[in-house]
Amino acid sequence: MVAPPSLRGAGRPRIRRPRRAAAWVTALGVAVLAACTPGGTGADATLSAPRSPAASAQAPETTPGDEPTTPVPDAPAGTTPAAETSRFLLATEAESDGLAVVDPTIREGSAVVDRIEVGAAPWGVAVHAPTMRAYVSTAQGVAVVDLATRARVDLLPYRDAPARVAFGEYRRGGMGIAVSPDGTRVHVAVHRGDSSTLETIDVTSREVVASTPVGLRPFDVLVAADGREVYTVDHDAFSVHVVDTTTFGARRIEVAPFGTDGGLASFEKPHYAVLDDDGSLLLPYQGRVLVRLDPATGTTTTVASAADSHQHGVARAPDGRVVVVGNGPFGNATGGPNVTVLDPATGTEEVTPLTRRHETVTTWTDPATGRPSAVLAGGYTQAEAWDGATVVDLATLDTYEIQIPGRPQVVVPLPEGPAA
Repeated sequence: MVAPPSLRGAGRPRIRRPRRAAAWVTALGVAVLAACTPGGTGADATLSAPRSPAASAQAPETTPGDEPTTPVPDAPAGTTPAAETSRFLLATEAESDGLAVVDPTIREGSAVVDRIEVGAAPWGVAVHAPTMRAYVSTAQGVAVVDLATRARVDLLPYRDAPARVAFGEYRRGGMGIAVSPDGTRVHVAVHRGDSSTLETIDVTSREVVASTPVGLRPFDVLVAADGREVYTVDHDAFSVHVVDTTTFGARRIEVAPFGTDGGLASFEKPHYAVLDDDGSLLLPYQGRVLVRLDPATGTTTTVASAADSHQHGVARAPDGRVVVVGNGPFGNATGGPNVTVLDPATGTEEVTPLTRRHETVTTWTDPATGRPSAVLAGGYTQAEAWDGATVVDLATLDTYEIQIPGRPQVVVPLPEGPAA
């Protein structure tokens, strides 16, 4: 455990008030289970079927080129050429059974341009670009999606499959997921109620080659660039497990910058991580510190943050900065929902207030302008989840919202290929 540095005397972050363009508003229904709910037991949250995706979840009656367009400024120097960017995103519909193909440039009506049925209660999605395959962790198994045809082509069974299908944060089944660099194996965290395992599945044989015990409720799974290790971010265990992909031996590293005194009722627990270029894991906590974990030694260092918001998703921007989702005042965080863009090398930080909460984030570059953005998914594992995402321009921090039915949990770029 590493004590966080004092925030007293730290430089204030640059705070911008974004302009919101073409924002849409829906009435929020009854809040779903809040992430980090004090006293959570890991039991199934709800056994009733979710609301039907209905027509709102289907692709809008438009074709590429017919979507509403909005004038955009000229791209600044150093932006990514359009030929190197992905136009679409993939989003798991956690309240339903779908994987949505999303066009973030559509600001009126649903931004979903295609939808693939993958299985009940999808959580994470991992993409292997060379084979144009996506792997989705559902409550029932790992869905294999051919991105060229946009169809589910297989459902890989878990060794520890849940006896019944449920929805919600505490539902049993697949959670975090990652695919090996060579595309031959999928590593998926499977929550079993009172325990969790990392199941490694051979894609060709469809067999689980190893089931490794890890910490409870692993929200996220990451794989090292060389494929030799897999990392689980164990939400309820204040830990990261390092799993050797040859021996399947596991090492537990406690990552608790604010201690573990609250136990299951604590909000100061890990959620998601991102890998830095040097192979270290970056984990945000409470808008107070960004923890850098060296998985080889188990040592941690921290970078101070003044975002002061209970944090979930994290992603890396093209320039190496990290973008982190803040959900508001929980635990020792007292600020409201926001998004922070933090340079882990210099500590420079920009914080933008938001009016909604979000779960995860990815980065995306507008192919028309080359301007990098962050896309924050409305999420499912926190109170006030909603059917949409917020797009944040990383140069100006201006924002707009898009509609994605089904409570989008995890969002990732769709690689260019025959389907795009």
